[in-house]
Amino acid sequence: MITLKKPIEEMRFLLITDVGSTTTKARFFHKKDGMEWRFLVAGEVPTTVEAPYEDVTLGVRNAIREIEELTGHRILLDDGAGVIVPYNGKVGVDLYCSTSSAGGGLQMMVAGVAASMTAESANRAALGAGAIVVDIIAIDDGREDFEKIKRMRNLRPDMILLAGGTDGGTVEYVMELAELIKSAKIKPRLGASYKLPLVYAGNKDAISRVRDLLGIDFAFLAVDNIRPVLEMENTEPARLAIHELFMEHVMSHAPGYTKLMKWTDVDIMPTPVGEGIAVQLIAKVQKQNLIGVGLGGATTNIYSVFEGRFVRSVSANLGMSYSIGNVLKETGIKNIIRWLPFEIDEADVTNKLRNKMIRPTTIPQTLKELMIEHAVAREALRLGLEHHKTLATRLKGALRETYLERAISREKEADTYIRMMDIGMIAGTGGLLSHAPRRIQSLTILTDGFLPEGVTRLFQDSVFMMPHLGILSTILPEAAWNIFDKDCLVRLGTVIAPSGTAKEGTVVLDTTFELPNGDVLQESIRFGEILRVPLSEGEKAKALLVPRGEFDIGIGVGKRREVDVYGGIVGIIIDGRGRPLILPEDNKKRRKLLLKWFNALDLYPREFLSRLEEM
Repeated sequence: MITLKKPIEEMRFLLITDVGSTTTKARFFHKKDGMEWRFLVAGEVPTTVEAPYEDVTLGVRNAIREIEELTGHRILLDDGAGVIVPYNGKVGVDLYCSTSSAGGGLQMMVAGVAASMTAESANRAALGAGAIVVDIIAIDDGREDFEKIKRMRNLRPDMILLAGGTDGGTVEYVMELAELIKSAKIKPRLGASYKLPLVYAGNKDAISRVRDLLGIDFAFLAVDNIRPVLEMENTEPARLAIHELFMEHVMSHAPGYTKLMKWTDVDIMPTPVGEGIAVQLIAKVQKQNLIGVGLGGATTNIYSVFEGRFVRSVSANLGMSYSIGNVLKETGIKNIIRWLPFEIDEADVTNKLRNKMIRPTTIPQTLKELMIEHAVAREALRLGLEHHKTLATRLKGALRETYLERAISREKEADTYIRMMDIGMIAGTGGLLSHAPRRIQSLTILTDGFLPEGVTRLFQDSVFMMPHLGILSTILPEAAWNIFDKDCLVRLGTVIAPSGTAKEGTVVLDTTFELPNGDVLQESIRFGEILRVPLSEGEKAKALLVPRGEFDIGIGVGKRREVDVYGGIVGIIIDGRGRPLILPEDNKKRRKLLLKWFNALDLYPREFLSRLEEM
């Protein structure tokens, strides 16, 4: 709900905060020279959702006070209990809104009849609403009933989404799920005295029976079926209901959110939803298939817009502070160390990551510590994309199954529809990427984590404000895009990566670039090499790319490609390391190869890399 206190054309100042799991980020925008909306200044402080504070508004006030000190512009009320709205010519802002992922965000349990059909669709609906899905319960998930009940009892989610059955079909299986939920006596994570919200989005013929069974114990809300027929997925009604119940039930019980909700002019939006809106905005304007990532402290959120279809996934166990230990557990210490060009004991790396987990606001104090965090980030992105691809699939069961019973018992189908060769853009946001000492580090983390193929433009969030601009675009879309384009999106450059493998030293790609000044640059890249070609932001070059042997640059094996490539702060990266990227198993060879790549890209200070080479 929007309650603007001044006509849009008369507005002069905007304030938007994001209450993250680790950091609360305030962003202050103004109408420059009374003409166009631009970013002005930022404030960042630790989030105060946990003990001893347990009040998110303390962190919000601290972040806003940073802005007041930097600008001399007063924003807070005298008692600090809110924001002055609207701007009166001297103090205040014309709009204040916020996103949030603090306190673990919106944690949901999803239940669906068939794991590969209704449960998967329900999972997509929950993720699209900005939720972290803590578990997916299905009739055919391989667990015994008592195991499912025990698991549900231990979850303590913020909300439940129950789906199953096509409209007019059998109600037997969805009622079986409802009975399991009833038996589990599930308790909410926050506010034990209130009813746990439950959204039912299954067979419409079962609504009354499910309501009779669960309506006493849960805050029950029925919406249109997610899969009314096997050939159709309808997630929007469930997504809207989740957001409504989140604001009404969950947020009101989180520490300090009741106060913060009274401060804002617009309903608080989950951070991942804001990021997702921003990613869709980029894809719409650029007219490209796109992968985006929000690399947070507790989660890694992956977004894809592929041929007009938007999908979001949350890897709740992958993050760079609170969840950094889970990244270590998921990928293994050897996969992290493989990205380090120096010898280090496995126990030392493990201890450093555990210290980061228990002291999430600390930052690297040495270049080696920075490299370790960058190595973890690569693995978080890799694992997050693997998870995302399991959701970015075509509807399963459509036009293939006549009976639901057969659908439950059949094997899982087809792989993801996402092909990296068809992804034209990658965009990243999150503290680690936005605050990287060198922009080339962000580009390299995104490249090594996602392994783009063909020709791909890379962008990053300048100072972490994609969630802020995502929520702003729902109110002032033109202002949001102007700030996005001019102050938020950093054009890192273009990565040219032929797909294939060969012997080291074999020429895999011949390139010819017609530069904006009329010069012609020709380069041949050998397998195992990576090359940086300067091309400034705003510049465009015509490229002729001729793959050798069995390599593909985007239009088929061995086929030459003429394409415009765009510059950026980093320029053009020609990546001849092959796809898939395989690092040598021999530690000395691997470290030597990493140093070669890091030097070629000017990734870290050369004197530091030189010392590593001598070790």
